[in-house]
Amino acid sequence: MTARILVVDDIPTNVKFLEARLLAEYFEVLTADNGYDALNMCRDGQVDLVLLDIMMPKMDGFEVCEKLKADRATMHIPVVMVTALDQPADRVRGLRAGADDFLTKPVNDTQLMARVKSLARLKTLTDELRIRAETAQDMGIDDLLNTSNALVEKGKVLLVDERANSRDRITQILRKSADLTVMSDPQTALFEAAENGYELIIISSNFANHDPLRLCSQLRSLDRTRFVPLLLICDQGEESIVNRAMELGVNDYVIRPIEPNEFIARCNTQFRRKRYNDYLRSSVQQTIMLAVTDPLTGLYNRRYLNSHMQLLIERSVARSRPLSVLAIDLDRFKLVNDTHGHDAGDRVLREFSQRMRLAIRGIDLACRHGGEEFIIVLPDTDAETAESIAERLRCGIAETPFEIDDNGNSIGVTASIGIATLATDESTADLLKRADTALYEAKAQGRNRVVAMAA
Repeated sequence: MTARILVVDDIPTNVKFLEARLLAEYFEVLTADNGYDALNMCRDGQVDLVLLDIMMPKMDGFEVCEKLKADRATMHIPVVMVTALDQPADRVRGLRAGADDFLTKPVNDTQLMARVKSLARLKTLTDELRIRAETAQDMGIDDLLNTSNALVEKGKVLLVDERANSRDRITQILRKSADLTVMSDPQTALFEAAENGYELIIISSNFANHDPLRLCSQLRSLDRTRFVPLLLICDQGEESIVNRAMELGVNDYVIRPIEPNEFIARCNTQFRRKRYNDYLRSSVQQTIMLAVTDPLTGLYNRRYLNSHMQLLIERSVARSRPLSVLAIDLDRFKLVNDTHGHDAGDRVLREFSQRMRLAIRGIDLACRHGGEEFIIVLPDTDAETAESIAERLRCGIAETPFEIDDNGNSIGVTASIGIATLATDESTADLLKRADTALYEAKAQGRNRVVAMAA
């Protein structure tokens, strides 16, 4: 994969070194020698990842990172701090400023490229979700990515570690910041991870008879755990395991001995990113639902009916199975609005939709076609069965009054229903038209009745 990497350092030799290494891996490289230029380049929207030095004049890397993460236009860009500062307190400060990683100079070449490739993949995923979510209402991403707001609740963590003393050490570190589940058997942990929604899975490399990378691969292969952050804990000298883990999609790693504050900060970074991407996915799903559902009744709308009904018809034809359609209209509904007000009318529509759901099966498709008109598509249903369903629905509407306010006042409502059963080589439009014709016939015969239209 490729990405556009911004290298920010006030020392030209450092910039040239990183630029040459990144170009060798076919990344596109931008450079800046100060924080102000870096911020402006990121705001232009063309940066996928920032390699950021800390010790710079006028504005240091900590401040640059904080400004990037505070700006809605740039908060999603991964930041790796690359610096000569090597104290745990410096790493913790960088991670708390919003950095996704912290590498100490001289930088290990293999680790650098593993980090860059991993974070570039994450940026690609995040960008896709952000683009899809743009059509939704204002999502409050600013608040979500803000550390103080995003980490109000403890993160739900699964720790997989075979050694008791290692488990105890990590439990002690995370006891105040995480809701921790601890397991020693990798295969049992795999099932646990798939069945419960964790925000981070921490895997130790110290298994005697199990390959930790196999567990990482399995977790990345399962739908339920594909997007759960993975953090690997390794011993000194296990660089080959670390590099392979990053290629498999592990999000982060730490090398023993574990520095508590840095470990907590790295876990918090993964919680924040997991909640951010979960929020984006949720927003995408909500956007899709808004596009295909009626906001008043919660039923599917005409747009969804027109696209999905054709699929149901094709499936019925291919399997030589019957399919029927009910066209429903609430009788004299305009009088309800005129006499009792639109709030009362809305209550009737919502209650009618609920009764309709109770009268049909899970495989049936119920839609609000517009106003007080509704469509129900009944797969695997012949004309006789459809008529029985329609009659049951009609009786359920007519026999029980509808409440129109919170004071218990109610009114009687009836419905007319037309039925059409799929004929050979019939289009969606023709089938709906026949159901609609049957509905008008039911109204012409006096309303509050069911009429089936012959093919």
